[in-house]
Order: sequence, then C-alpha cells, then structure tokens
Amino acid sequence: MGKVVIIGSGPAGVSAALYARRGGAEVTVFSKGLSLSGLEKAEKIENYYGLAEPISGAELHARGIDGAKKIGVEFVEDELLSLMFNDTFTGFKITGKDHMLTADSVIVATGAYRQSLNVPGVKEFAGKGISYCATCDAFFYRGKTVAVVGAGVYALHEAQALLPHAAQVFMLTNGTEPVAEVPQAIRVCTAKIAAIEGGERVEKVLFADGTQLKLDGVFMALGTAGSTAIAKKIGAQLDGNHIQIDAHGATNVPGLFAAGDCTGGLLQIAKAVYQGAEAGLSAVKYLRTK
Repeated sequence: MGKVVIIGSGPAGVSAALYARRGGAEVTVFSKGLSLSGLEKAEKIENYYGLAEPISGAELHARGIDGAKKIGVEFVEDELLSLMFNDTFTGFKITGKDHMLTADSVIVATGAYRQSLNVPGVKEFAGKGISYCATCDAFFYRGKTVAVVGAGVYALHEAQALLPHAAQVFMLTNGTEPVAEVPQAIRVCTAKIAAIEGGERVEKVLFADGTQLKLDGVFMALGTAGSTAIAKKIGAQLDGNHIQIDAHGATNVPGLFAAGDCTGGLLQIAKAVYQGAEAGLSAVKYLRTK
C-alpha cells in the first residue's frame, strides 16, 4: 500500500499509528524519545475513559506503545532535523541526526511545545528580524549578517541552511557549549544573551557581559524542531502557533496530516487519541488514491 511516518510518540501519534497500521500501511513512528512526551511526565491520569483507578502517564504511555509494537509499528528514536518533499515531489523525506526515512504520507503529532528565548526584544521583533524558519526566510537575508540562537543539532542544521545565503552566520549558544562540531564558516558565541534591540527591525544582540553584536536577523532554534517549524517549512498553513487541519486531520499539503496538541484546541488525551485515529485513517485513504 505505502508507508506512513508519524512524527511524535504521544497519544495522538500512537493512536494514528494503530489505525494506519490496521488499515494496511507500513508505519514508523519517529520520535526524539519517550521521556519527552507530555503524557510521560503526568503523575496521575484520573479522567480518562476506562480507568477505574488513577494511572501514571508513563504507564499509560508505555501501554499504548506496546500495543502499537505488537501489531508491527516500528519506532525510531532520533532528533528530527527536517521534513521535506523527496526529489520527485511524490512523497516525503524525514531527516534526523542519525536516520533518514522516506514516506508516502506523514502525520505530524509532535505536541504544542515551542521553545523561544525569554529576553527583551524577542516578542517585539517577531517577523521584524526574528524568525523560526531558516529554510523559509534565508532568501531575505542574502548578503547580510545573521545569527542562530541555540546550541544543539537543530541549531547547527539551521545555521548551515543560512550559509549559502548570508554573508556571515553566527551561532549564539546563550551560555552553553555546542553539542556538535561546528564548521569554521559558522562563528560561535557562547555569551549569555541579555536582549535583542533595534528600531523598526532587529539591529543588534546585547550580551550579559556588556558586549554586543550587530545583526540583520536572528533565527530561533533552541532545543529541537517544533511542530510549527516542521509544518511551515513544507508549506503547511498555520493558525497562529498551531497547524491548520480539516475535519479529517488533513493539512493543505497533500499527504501531510496532523493530530493532537499541535493543532490547538482542547489539550486532553481523549482529543489527541481521537484526532490521531482520524489522521491515521485519512492517511490510509490517501495512500489508496495514489
């Protein structure tokens, strides 16, 4: 039939995996790690259908994953770097730190987490020199000086995406050391960031040690790739900070679906499981029409 890759191993992702697999698709769940799920961190679940006694989020999570594995769903643990179309635009390519997967359909179920920088200027300059997507906005910074905020593999990936366009690329690690080797073409600054300043647009970054760096743009890439960044880079429409879907979990990008907290609305397990089921079934229907 075809292959479905689901990004995220929470309730929405696992529910989608169950329905897509039972529908006949080959299914892989791609996730940074089970311990990062919001459900995994919940101490007690008491308001979920069928549970007479409270259960920890970790146990409920583990039960869901075990059930998916028993019917043949594969789980890959890796950090997601990018989701793009394949070379022929007939499917998708999912790139991680250590893995590269291809898929005929993708379901994004990464939750609502989006990490930013809590310093003056970040909110004020959003869209005015501050970006969350290097692939989307690199074109606008041709020949200019830019910086990527972050110290992880995702930040390095974003910085490398800017190199062919910008005159100079900095990696601002905000007080920590980079977790991976950084090419010489990217200049690393480990000073703690105090503020981002400018007039109508970003002009400079101020550091806690009193120094400053003149910049034309700042790209946020703290932690790992968030769901909105993943969706936006491949052309999916957003509703604020959430992925926009129809009643069947479909985005405006053919073959790309989304489910759970990343779509907004009620942030509850029951809603995530329902949306996951809908997205899983929709992905199977999509594969049957290809």
